[in-house]
Amino acid sequence: MAQQKMLKFVNVGRDMPEKRGAGRRREDYHEIYQQFAAEKAAEQASRCSQCGVPFCQDHCPLHNNIPDWLKMVAEGRLEEAYKLSQATNTFPEICGRICPQDRLCEGNCVIEQSGHGTVTIGAIEKYITDHAWQEGWVQPISPHTERPESVGIIGAGPAGLAAADVLRRAGVQVTIYDRYDRAGGLLTYGIPGFKLEKDVVMRRNDQLAEAGVKFRLNCNVGADISFAELRESHDAILIGTGVYKSRDLGGPGAGLNGIVKAIDYLTASNRLNLGDKVPEIESGELNAKGKKVVVIGGGDTAMDCVRTAIRQGATSVKCLYRRDRKNMPGSVRETQNAEEEGVEFVWLAAPKGFAGEGVVSGVKVQKMRLGSPDASGRQSPEAIPDAEYTEEADLVIKALGFSPEALPTLWGTPELAVTDWGTVKADFITKETVLPGVYAAGDIVRGASLVVWAIRDGRDAAASILRYLDARKSVAAE
Repeated sequence: MAQQKMLKFVNVGRDMPEKRGAGRRREDYHEIYQQFAAEKAAEQASRCSQCGVPFCQDHCPLHNNIPDWLKMVAEGRLEEAYKLSQATNTFPEICGRICPQDRLCEGNCVIEQSGHGTVTIGAIEKYITDHAWQEGWVQPISPHTERPESVGIIGAGPAGLAAADVLRRAGVQVTIYDRYDRAGGLLTYGIPGFKLEKDVVMRRNDQLAEAGVKFRLNCNVGADISFAELRESHDAILIGTGVYKSRDLGGPGAGLNGIVKAIDYLTASNRLNLGDKVPEIESGELNAKGKKVVVIGGGDTAMDCVRTAIRQGATSVKCLYRRDRKNMPGSVRETQNAEEEGVEFVWLAAPKGFAGEGVVSGVKVQKMRLGSPDASGRQSPEAIPDAEYTEEADLVIKALGFSPEALPTLWGTPELAVTDWGTVKADFITKETVLPGVYAAGDIVRGASLVVWAIRDGRDAAASILRYLDARKSVAAE
C-alpha cells in the first residue's frame, strides 16, 4: 500500500525556511529567508489537510489552486505544481515573497484554525517557481497566432504587467507606457530588496520584452504623449498607474528640512541598490546614516522604511503609530522582522507637529488611548489630556499611505469619471470605464491595496479587453 503523502499536520510541525540572523541581515539588502530544499518543501506541503472547502483558496484574491499544488509538491511532481500555480497567477514567485499570507491564505488555513499551525503556503509558492526557473520549465511567451489589434497599457506596475502577460499570450500587440526608467512600478522602486530582490522582477520584465511587449519608459502620459494620442494609436487602453500621491501631514513645523515622503525615501534606496547614482543619498537628504530616524505610520510601507533605515546605518529607528500593535494594519511578520533588526515601536502615539529651526530636531507626540470602535469596527484612537512629549529625530519619514493623482486634470481628459476619492470609476467585474475601449485596474481603481489584488485586476481587465476586441472583430466581419 502506497504511503499517505498528505494529512501529516498532526505529526509534522509547521516550519518556515531558515531566516538569516538579524545581525547579518542588517548589513545588506538581500532577502532574509533562505530557500526551501526539495525535501523540506515536500515535508511542509504534506501537512495540508486537503480539506473539502479550501479556505486558503477562497481567501486568495487570485483563487490559486493551493491544495492541489501542495499535493503535487508533496508527491515530488514539481513541474506539474509549477504549471498549475502559473495558470492562475502571473507572478507566483513574487506573491510568495510579498503577499501578507498571514492575512490571506495562511491566516485562513483549516489546520491553523484547529491549532496545528498553518501550512507555509507562501514559502512553498516561492520555492515552486524559483525551482521552475532554475530547471528551465518557465517557457518563453509564444502566442500560437498573432493578432493585429494593439493595446496600450499606462503603468508598468503589477496590474499592467499582469495584463500584458495575458494579452500577449493571446497574440495581441502590447505597448506599456511608464514614467520611470525601469518597469515594475512599486515592485521595482517601492519594495526593498530584503523583501523582493530586484532580479526577480527584472526577470519577468525581460520575459515580457522577449515576448514582444514594447516598453516606452521615461514616458509621462499627459506631458510626453497625450491620452488622446494613445486612444488613437491603440484599439484599447488599460489604465494601471497605481497611486503615487503621498498623503501629507500638517501641523507646526511641517515644512522643516529632514521631513521626507516614504516613496521618495524608498525609491532613492532602491535606485542605489540597482546601481544608480543617487545625489539625494550622497547629500544625506534621503540617507539615514548616523541619524535618529522616526517613521510615522503603521502599514507595510512604514515597515519597509524602518527596515531600510536600519540598513542605512541609523543610530536609532522608531516607528510611531496612533493605535496599538493589535490594530496595526501592517503584516505581523514584517513587524516582528523589524523588531528583530532593532526597530523600536512606539504605540498609541500620534504626531502633532515638528520641532526644529530650519531642520527637524524632533516630532511632537500626543499620547493616545483607544476608545469606541469606528465604522470599520476598529477602536478609534483618542488623545489623552496633557500627555505630550517630543521624540528626538534627525530624519522623519512620513509613511501615511497613498492617494490617486488627478488623472482627468493631468491628462486633459475631464470626461474620465473618477470617484469622490479620486480613483478611476470602473465596472467591478469588467474593469470598463465610462470611455469606450478604456479599462482601468489595480490601485488606481481600488485605492492603495495589495500587489496580489493588482495582479488579479490586471488579469481580469485583460480578459475583458480580449472580449471587447473579439466583439469588435465580429461586428466588423458582418
